[in-house]
Amino acid sequence: MSSFVNKAGAAVETDEGAWPIRRRRILDWLVNETRGERFIDNILVAMCEKLLAAGVPVARATLHFRTNHPQWIGARILWKEGMAEAKIDTFAYGVETTAEFLKSPVNAIHQGVEEVRKQLEGAVEDDEDSLFQELRDDGLTEYIAWPIEHTFGKRHVVTFSTSRPGGFTSEHTDFLRDLLPALTLVSEIRLKNIMARTLLQTYVGPHASEHILSGVTTRGSGATVGAAIMICDLRDFTAISDLWPRDDVIHLLNDYFDAMSDPIERHGGEILKFMGDGLLAIFPLAKETACLDLLQAIREGRALMAELNAEHLRTGREPLRYGVGVHVGDVMYGNIGSRRRLDFTVIGPAVNVASRLENLTKEVKRPVLLSRAFVEMAGCAKDMDSLGTFPLRGLGEPVDVFAFPER
Repeated sequence: MSSFVNKAGAAVETDEGAWPIRRRRILDWLVNETRGERFIDNILVAMCEKLLAAGVPVARATLHFRTNHPQWIGARILWKEGMAEAKIDTFAYGVETTAEFLKSPVNAIHQGVEEVRKQLEGAVEDDEDSLFQELRDDGLTEYIAWPIEHTFGKRHVVTFSTSRPGGFTSEHTDFLRDLLPALTLVSEIRLKNIMARTLLQTYVGPHASEHILSGVTTRGSGATVGAAIMICDLRDFTAISDLWPRDDVIHLLNDYFDAMSDPIERHGGEILKFMGDGLLAIFPLAKETACLDLLQAIREGRALMAELNAEHLRTGREPLRYGVGVHVGDVMYGNIGSRRRLDFTVIGPAVNVASRLENLTKEVKRPVLLSRAFVEMAGCAKDMDSLGTFPLRGLGEPVDVFAFPER
């Protein structure tokens, strides 16, 4: 606490803070001039270049973030002097239990250590982390790691290294430490944006997530789009779920969805929802090859299911059976639900036809059924078996139905 004397001669106390230790141009830039940059990796590169320009001899810097991603537990953003772009590495779940990670400086920070500082010009210590030897080999002389504390106790890590003989001076470390509060705020905003996008992509798909992020969040909002529609369902799942152990059922569903879903996403389809043991996907007709992409996704999915069933037979289990219905037409693509709970999906007569075709696979004993409308648009009639005309429940007109050849 400090004070000054006002014009009336009375002492007035001021509540001065302790940060920053010293005002610097780079702090103004971090706080006031990075709002137009979406990506934290670009900010890291620009920050390190500004540090070098300010006389801080940073030769290497990294940011380590824990992520909410279905595949990756975390990511590392790496910059080295001379790099115009940072390198981003992702790490799968399980890395946190490896011996290499457990003795790493990043793990020490996650466990509550407030600073890891290592002089690299001295002798190599027994059982030294392999990272430090790698840094020595790159000509670096000192390494510092600090925590970046985000809200709700989320702790991430920033590191700086130098190749200056003798390492960082106290002035250099004061300069770097002064950046941490601003870097924390800047990085948390970007990380939250990435997490929001990742979570939406994980649960509603990439295209729907872009609509939601752009502001399509009110009930009934959406658009009519032309799409090739695919509905897939697993057969006899009720009996399987009654007889198999819970974990085995979950594993089976994941394998089945991997086999059917990966080709859909690889060929530009959008999986809008998983419905128990089924899925609904669309291939928007805005892409000229949408129907052909859907056909190729089905072919690859069938091949992967054949591999999965071969493994089931080798382990003494029954092969999995499934049904797929395919149609094409206009659908309402948007938000449906209650006032507070919405589902981003597609509805319309075209979806109903695809659903009825999927049900019809049980009757005609063919795993994939396609409507004439789809077959004509895809131009694949000569490659399919015509099964005739079938009335579909709830639909006025019978539908001409085609199937993949049994061979």
